Amino acid sequence: MRGLACVLMFQTHCYDAWLSPEARRSTFFMYSQLGGTLPAPLFLFLAGISFALVTDKLILKGVAPGPIARSTIRRGAEIFALGLLFRLQEYLIAWGWAPWTDLLRVDILNTIGVSMMLMGLTCWIVLASPGNVSQRARLGITAAAVALSISLLTPPLWTSWRPQWLPWPLQSYINGVHNLREPQAWLFPIFPWAGFAFAGLAIGFLLRAEWTRCHEGVLFLVAGVFGVGLIQGARWLDSQPLHLFATYDFWHTSPAFFLIRVGLLFTILCASYVWCRWGPGQWAFSPLIQLGQTSLLVYWVHIEFVYGRVSILSKRAQGIMSASIGLLLIFLAMLALSLARTKLKGRGAKLLWRYTPPSSQRLAQPHQEVTAPPQLLRSRNVGGS
Repeated sequence: MRGLACVLMFQTHCYDAWLSPEARRSTFFMYSQLGGTLPAPLFLFLAGISFALVTDKLILKGVAPGPIARSTIRRGAEIFALGLLFRLQEYLIAWGWAPWTDLLRVDILNTIGVSMMLMGLTCWIVLASPGNVSQRARLGITAAAVALSISLLTPPLWTSWRPQWLPWPLQSYINGVHNLREPQAWLFPIFPWAGFAFAGLAIGFLLRAEWTRCHEGVLFLVAGVFGVGLIQGARWLDSQPLHLFATYDFWHTSPAFFLIRVGLLFTILCASYVWCRWGPGQWAFSPLIQLGQTSLLVYWVHIEFVYGRVSILSKRAQGIMSASIGLLLIFLAMLALSLARTKLKGRGAKLLWRYTPPSSQRLAQPHQEVTAPPQLLRSRNVGGS
């Protein structure tokens, strides 16, 4: 699923950055950008699932709620710090024409980090509270309730309940207002985006249930059916003449669109399970699985070759065919980078030792613990020495 999010992200960014004004008016571009509504929810949804799996393992090990919260919140803070570092990199690369306010832009990494910290706080509150219901059930139900609450609070927080008393860098994390006084659709504020992470948190705890381990295939099939039903139910709800909120914005704040995307996530979850258990995911090599293992790296790098000064094609000047060729090149380049990353992971020290001059190796040896080979130790024992 993470690899699929990477591919959808590549096509969204490439066509957005490279297509000419004429090509951008085409139906092709419209559907390309429609597919672009899925990568961010996918990344957040999967962050929630991973968070649930890690938290549940810590619970089974008997770790107390406090240490669990500290560990998970610290990991969220690390991702948030990476988001700030990414913004600093982008600002320095674009030095001279990028406004300083870009340093405080609420991007997807920032939101993933904040969402993880919020999930850590939520899990700590639930685990520290007494209750007769199992911990997994309480955590899952709470996560689903928080996801729905975030969706329902989004429309007023973008309009009538906008927290204008906050400084704009903080308010931007609530509704993406940035420094432009109006919420911006191209940003990733907590409302509604963190809701997808809590939806993933809920399904993650469901995946860890005892029943699930014995009926894995059934659960994923039910998830797919439920996803389709959620999409149709949300469409029916949106078609009704009565709306809950005075300001209606389907594509940005509507709870119906939020539920449609959650339904799509459940459907993709089911399809991914089929793909990995019986489909091409069983082949010797899967590009999607490979990209998913290094999603942060390829996200970080591809931005510069699409939107940055080292863009491989002239921006806003390409037709659909040339932009598609550029997209293929980006895909292959990021796949090669991903393969190199997994191949070299953990081998940096070995490569450094291999290319270190022999004299330097001899100097380094006294500082290392030297152990005789097992065969030599055995021979010494046999000889009685």
